[in-house]
Amino acid sequence: MSLYKYFKRKSLEDEESIKASSNITQSSLKKSHIEINPDTLLADAGLRRPIYEYHIDDRDAIRRAYLQKGPYQPSHCDFPQKQFRNISTLRRFNPALFGAYLTWLEYSIVKDVAFCLYCYLFKSKGGVDSFVGEGFSNWKKKKRFNLHIGKSNCCHNTAQIKCEDLMNEKQSIMTLLFEQTVKSQSHYRTRLNASIKCAHFLLHQGLPFLGHDECECSSNQGNYLKLLHFLSRNNEVIKRVTFSEAPRHNKLTSPDIQKDITQAAAEKITNVIIKDLGDSLFSILIDESRDISIKEQMVVVLPYVDNNEHIIEHFLSIQHVRDTTASSFKAAIEALFSKHGLSISRLHGQGYHGARNMGGEFNGLKALILNSNPSAYYVHCFAHRLQLTLVAVTKKHNEVGDVFNFISSIINIVGASCKRMEVIR
Repeated sequence: MSLYKYFKRKSLEDEESIKASSNITQSSLKKSHIEINPDTLLADAGLRRPIYEYHIDDRDAIRRAYLQKGPYQPSHCDFPQKQFRNISTLRRFNPALFGAYLTWLEYSIVKDVAFCLYCYLFKSKGGVDSFVGEGFSNWKKKKRFNLHIGKSNCCHNTAQIKCEDLMNEKQSIMTLLFEQTVKSQSHYRTRLNASIKCAHFLLHQGLPFLGHDECECSSNQGNYLKLLHFLSRNNEVIKRVTFSEAPRHNKLTSPDIQKDITQAAAEKITNVIIKDLGDSLFSILIDESRDISIKEQMVVVLPYVDNNEHIIEHFLSIQHVRDTTASSFKAAIEALFSKHGLSISRLHGQGYHGARNMGGEFNGLKALILNSNPSAYYVHCFAHRLQLTLVAVTKKHNEVGDVFNFISSIINIVGASCKRMEVIR
């Protein structure tokens, strides 16, 4: 048996064994994904399935596998001779052509024709080039190999560029976009961590964030921006991603961003308090006051006993109320409890001042809460008790009143003069 016939029979046997071992039909290849195994891809170009018959999501993986294997170029076999018209001598494929067209030329032992690997992988379905369809076998026309390559904008060169781009992942658009995204995310994370550190320091020290004038030409932009400038000057990593080096709309320095970070810190602290409270019983201390924006605010403090039997008092929240009626306070408390998963049934103590809207016997906040939970015992605020006691005593004993008036006068007279303060010292 000739070596050519042996290779041809071996290729046919390989094709039949692959078809027999696979339960995937040609129609299912078009509709479903397959796992690409380079070892099962047919080497002989004459036996391959057209690339457009594979599922569109699998084609790049198949193309990459074929490019990794390289063109099928059997050089140690008997190439059959052919008789052409008007030529008395027999002609056959010359394996020396593999050296001239090393990267793309393929030879099919089964069909005794030549193919182009690049065009097979990226040629359109309607292509009529003989190096793609039935293969080229007119061995007397050697110029056709150069004609197939053609000019720079021909189909062969376009397919070659696509193959090179497919194998060079670092230059692909998706890779560049992915790298750019990862880089942007890393810079954003560094910028955000620096902003959080500045906010954490100012919150821990109880310092204001904003300055009177935060423009770039300002001599004092406020604590937050000045501290961020300090960090960037002393840390090259932060310096490379902040202020002028940051995207115009993603500097993380605006007042809104500062408020968002502060709000996130407040929510984090509140969650820690609620987690530490757990299922324990607790009390509330409430007082109201008007802020500088002429809004009524309700301050809520949460006293409870921790696992070490220590009395803990945590500031929980400042709630805006529309008015100072008991019903408005009650609605604000219920909304606050609902937000943090607390229940009035676990409330076993309440402390306010003795005003009618707070400590009123029938319609005050104390009475409304007691109606919902009789175990929420009311204790009059001791600070307000002391104030009321002093007022009552001074009304009945002039000497006590004179003492407080005398102390007040000394503070006003001495405190207003540096010389008098120095004399007192």
